[in-house]
Amino acid sequence: MRARRDHFSREIARLDPAVDYRRIYTIMYAHEFPWDMNQSLSLALYRTYAVPSIGNLLAGTAELQERTQKRYEDTGLILETMLLHGFGPGEGRTALRRMNQMHNSYEISNDDMQYVLAAFVVVPVRWLARYGWRPLTVAEQQASVSYYVDLGRHMGITNIPQKFDDFARLLDEYERKNFAPSSGGRAVSEATLKLMESFPLHSFLPAPLSRHLVFCLLEDHLLDASGYRRPSRAARFVVRLALRARSAYLRHRPPRLSPAYFRDSPLVRSYPGGWSAAALGTEDSRAAGKSRPG
Repeated sequence: MRARRDHFSREIARLDPAVDYRRIYTIMYAHEFPWDMNQSLSLALYRTYAVPSIGNLLAGTAELQERTQKRYEDTGLILETMLLHGFGPGEGRTALRRMNQMHNSYEISNDDMQYVLAAFVVVPVRWLARYGWRPLTVAEQQASVSYYVDLGRHMGITNIPQKFDDFARLLDEYERKNFAPSSGGRAVSEATLKLMESFPLHSFLPAPLSRHLVFCLLEDHLLDASGYRRPSRAARFVVRLALRARSAYLRHRPPRLSPAYFRDSPLVRSYPGGWSAAALGTEDSRAAGKSRPG
């Protein structure tokens, strides 16, 4: 018997977003919107490059330019491991410790950390409102906020917003005040776009066209700060129309009962023999982390 399209929505309706936020977010991430969550979270990270303090720091490590594929995979695997296992003892805490060790290896302001956290909360909600087969429910939005508030607390971030509207306000104001061109931001942006060109669908297109498709999804202020030309209105219309056609098709498809995890994706190419959370990330941060709290 075919499952109803609202199979997971009915499960979420029985859960408490203030308590069961990790389960709700996992349903969003791996069942209801796996492709959309991957795209929107990738764009959330990408837009942080337009903040010079972040873009220049990332460029200064040279990790994104020299080991772009591995850095992409490590980020996805660490975030997914924390989501699936939580922050208690085990793989989830190991992934959390690795992430904190990498961050603690550099001087990163609390303001920048707040902004990155806000991007992870706000960008997927806005993406799904525009391009998802349905927008997030109030419970899903609340669960997303609760999950990232918890993650931020484990990262040592202070003064974390507690409501979605406050996260959205923080994101918009921070971008208005801080988005600006920088050599570092442009360098890591170029490395990321080059990696994207190797992914399925994009790999079948000429590189300029592949990039142009991405630019059609970015706001003007992000393009301006990144040093890229704005696409035409016609190009934006076509790309957005295609995404909305996809969402209309998915609206009538059965639910994805088997989870779609990043770890099982063909985009993960650097660990043919398997991986462990403790081995993810950079060598220098593992050494530095020995003297720092997890």
